[in-house]
Amino acid sequence: MRIDPNTHLIVGVDYQCSPNADNRPEKTSIDLIVIHNISLPPYEFGTGCVQKFFANKLDISAHEYFEEIRDLHVSSHLFIERNGEVTQFVPFNKRAWHAGQSCFEGRPSCNDFSIGIELEGTDDIEYTVKQYVVLKAIILSLQMAYPSLSLGDLTGHSDIAPGRKTDPGPAFDWEKLN
Repeated sequence: MRIDPNTHLIVGVDYQCSPNADNRPEKTSIDLIVIHNISLPPYEFGTGCVQKFFANKLDISAHEYFEEIRDLHVSSHLFIERNGEVTQFVPFNKRAWHAGQSCFEGRPSCNDFSIGIELEGTDDIEYTVKQYVVLKAIILSLQMAYPSLSLGDLTGHSDIAPGRKTDPGPAFDWEKLN
């Protein structure tokens, strides 16, 4: 995978621009990758609802759970489906709204300096081999494109928002990224 240095997009993946993003603070380097999980409706995969949710186009009447998230305006830089397909919603030089209230090593507001990657999944269902393969390739591409990122600059949403978030959950095998 290659990241275009002009557009800050992964070449060849589906790009669906999310309105839930803005500019990073000036002179902020990208030096953290945050791993998340999401499934919409919960525990259902391959529905296309995550893409609609990040675009603010989710049909709230399609499932009772959607009423709970109707007023949320969130996004992620990337979404990796169970089959390894990738959708990019926000260019990497922009701030995606994925972390919410968060703190990493004493630094608040992780959205300012991080890249958010959503895996289609749940805390307690194993992720697929394809997801790990694609995630690992993306991480390597990000490290090449943004030298401020190192292997230690990888964390879960639960680590930057403890008590508030639990993803990517115990089903995520960090060792598979080595």
